[in-house]
Amino acid sequence: MNTKLAEELGLEFPIFAFTHCRDVAAGVSKAGGLGVLGVAGHSLEHLRMELEWIEKEVGDKPYGVDLLLPTRYVGSDQGGFSSEQLDERIPDAHRSFVDALLEQHEVPSLPEGVTVPREFQVGYEQQRDMIELVFEHRISLIASALGPPPPWMIEMGRERGVKVAALAGTVEHARRHVEAGVDIVVAQGYEAGGHTGQVASMVLVPEVVDAVAPVPVLAAGGIGNGRQVTAALALGAQGVWTGSVWLTTEEAETHPVVKEKFLKATSSDTIRSRSLTGKPARQLRSAWTDAWEDPSNPDPLPMPLQPRLVGAAQLRISRAAHKSAGAAQLSNYFVGQIVGNLNHVKSVRTVMEEFAQEYADTMARLDDWAVGE
Repeated sequence: MNTKLAEELGLEFPIFAFTHCRDVAAGVSKAGGLGVLGVAGHSLEHLRMELEWIEKEVGDKPYGVDLLLPTRYVGSDQGGFSSEQLDERIPDAHRSFVDALLEQHEVPSLPEGVTVPREFQVGYEQQRDMIELVFEHRISLIASALGPPPPWMIEMGRERGVKVAALAGTVEHARRHVEAGVDIVVAQGYEAGGHTGQVASMVLVPEVVDAVAPVPVLAAGGIGNGRQVTAALALGAQGVWTGSVWLTTEEAETHPVVKEKFLKATSSDTIRSRSLTGKPARQLRSAWTDAWEDPSNPDPLPMPLQPRLVGAAQLRISRAAHKSAGAAQLSNYFVGQIVGNLNHVKSVRTVMEEFAQEYADTMARLDDWAVGE
């Protein structure tokens, strides 16, 4: 099941796992894959603690990190705006709409003393301290979502022997990443959870493989079992970038209400919506996404205005979802179409073992079907 890229990174399996949960990241690395911790929204102090914990857990096993580094956002053409300037650009009508939506669903206010987490950061320079911090640790990979990494980040990777990856939803994006100097391109199809484009994985992966060869490609989007790993390798990928499949594991920190929704959902229960980040991101359909899709309501704002607008609201929903029916109706999270296959809670190790076993079974079946055998 191994590939040249997996061998270079010291992996037993070419399975890369994007997650916001340190336990999942560590679990995948310990099971022979490579756990990739999403670090968007972390404070420097908290991120340092998370990385130190992972390193103690995984020992000499490899792990990585993923950052949101969009090239286009409000203020990007002017070097970015201050928090005050961004807040001034959020219309009162949008604030009123969010307030009314929460009131309609009887979502309680935050208790006194509870603060909204660190504001959503965008831009290379705004996140430079975070990038420099992760390079102080023993990472094997750093990935950039939503845009090519800056030259100084790629150079830091080369100096430290860290693979630099970037996610692409089109061939044009993939070529741009390679021109910037990345070591790995993650071809992420339409089926994927989170920020994703409009080209399906079956089409996108071989297109990107052909366009950027010999740069290795990881396939992402709709991958949750060994048959899909086999298909990805057959399309020319050197591994798979997975995400949604880990959201229903025992180790995942997914909100219990949302996890239960995932376990009951079908592959038709997701939607690409700008309602959380301001950019199209596949997530579970809910009363929240329905409200933002309603043409009679305001349209979501562009990044980073939308996350600034809804940050406090999402925290209120999360805190109340287990005891408020209205908050539970609004609850959702990023997830791909593979959610229809996530019907049971399993440990990370079990998921990894099932990946490997089904891959082996699929290869054996293909051998049995071969003409002339």
